[in-house]
Amino acid sequence: MTPPEAPEDGNNQPRVKPPAASVCAPKTLTVLQNRADFLQAARSKRQGTASMMVQARKRGTDEAPGIRVGFTCSKKVGNAVARNRAKRRLREAARAVLSVQGREGWDYVLIGRAEVTAARPFDALKDDLRYALRKLHGGK
Repeated sequence: MTPPEAPEDGNNQPRVKPPAASVCAPKTLTVLQNRADFLQAARSKRQGTASMMVQARKRGTDEAPGIRVGFTCSKKVGNAVARNRAKRRLREAARAVLSVQGREGWDYVLIGRAEVTAARPFDALKDDLRYALRKLHGGK
């Protein structure tokens, strides 16, 4: 193995190649904030998993573009600390999964479950979200 070349400016630091561009860039997520958007999602499709409930709604063509996602946890999940921890984990799972497998023009609402969302292993949490998306979008 050959050592990396020294840069021409005289520093003896190895050159670092910039990361290669991804073939399929992840989509950006917009966070739902209006109560009306949450209520519309509540009247649409839903899929329960071991660690969360996922509600999904296909938006009309005249509405906002992209993927929108909302997070909620009721007081059944626990005190404010427990609810915030569950929502943080849901946000990270959504960032990892929805940015790749979510569909443009859809709203998703992730609802935490009591004692499960915060305690479930993170890989299982992401798998639950993938499962829910497959079911909601008609996959097997």
